[in-house]
Amino acid sequence: MTSIVQEKVKQAIGILQELDVDLWMTFVRETSAGEDPILPLIYGHNLTWPSALIITKTGESIAIAGRLEEDTVQRLGAYNTILTYDEGIRELLLETITRLDPAQIAINYSTDNVHADGLSHGMYLTLLEHFEGTPYASRLVSAADVIGALRGRKTPSEIERVKQAIHTTEAIYQEAFGYTQPGRSELDISAFMHGKLQEYGVEPAWELNHCPTVNAGADSPIGHVGPTELEVKAGQLVHFDFGVRQDEYCSDIQRVMYVKAEDEDQVPEAVQRGFDTIVLAVQEAVKAMRPGVTGKSIDDIARDIVTDAGYPEFKYALGHQLGREAHDGGALLGPKWEKYGNLPDMPLEAGQVFTVEPGLMVEGYGYIGLEEDVLVTDDGCVFLSEPQTELIVK
Repeated sequence: MTSIVQEKVKQAIGILQELDVDLWMTFVRETSAGEDPILPLIYGHNLTWPSALIITKTGESIAIAGRLEEDTVQRLGAYNTILTYDEGIRELLLETITRLDPAQIAINYSTDNVHADGLSHGMYLTLLEHFEGTPYASRLVSAADVIGALRGRKTPSEIERVKQAIHTTEAIYQEAFGYTQPGRSELDISAFMHGKLQEYGVEPAWELNHCPTVNAGADSPIGHVGPTELEVKAGQLVHFDFGVRQDEYCSDIQRVMYVKAEDEDQVPEAVQRGFDTIVLAVQEAVKAMRPGVTGKSIDDIARDIVTDAGYPEFKYALGHQLGREAHDGGALLGPKWEKYGNLPDMPLEAGQVFTVEPGLMVEGYGYIGLEEDVLVTDDGCVFLSEPQTELIVK
């Protein structure tokens, strides 16, 4: 990750210039017990004692840390000034901030973006104590826009890692489709795919017990839920939600297949119609994605296609960002619901990687959900995963 950390610290300087924010500071301690979500991108290791990672719009990158961290910071090669202490950070921190005299100090808190909310309340109070008697306590602002841009705008190295994770996921899916057959349970299929994680030397993109989620038929619970003893039966849909973490970056893909009954020559009309509706929702949403449009406007496109076809609206956002985490970044392809805050109003930016994942239930057959991984570019949007446009039939 060293090269990516160097890339991201450099990228942060440009973002601060663009947003006209003088200084961004990540203030942490004992990160093995509570890591700030941004730390892997701008440091890549744990920090023990109170530490401040400071980046300015003028191009300075400063690490203030305990003396025992000095060699690690030097080897990282991302910070052009390294300051260390033995007894306490306050003096070095105040000297540095006073020298820089920023009009704004962006710190890591946010009411909407969990990845920008890494500053603990205790460390915030400590920061206020350090700044007592100075003008700097009144200059603290949220770093949510800085962090949202930094996490969202993937560098070429990051995009390549996401692509590799997607490639591995698609390979595992191909083997899982062959393994899936009547009589095998959701748990059997999950165990098979877990074995493939080990075989390919990768990790699950989220909690192992529901990565993958496998839904066999209409009675299987839908959501962030682990597989059950329900067995695949003829005349049913089988839905998968699965991703891997490879070289610290994730994929997140959903697929669906239909197992024909013995007396069926073709897929039932209700199943095919539901599948075609979801394919259309994906394709039209991706076609409309480009820098500057809001996530809500993209969500509206897919949501309207589903409801105009007579199905209930899906009760979740159309898509989320993807990167170091399966749920990453700030801007969201979603409706203006309370739980999403202002994330659906944020404009899309080139370099962001999103999932697009509408879904619907076909009564008596099961759930149809497709999830594709896509990249926003200067000219529009491209698929990173090979989109499923034909129903897998077995």
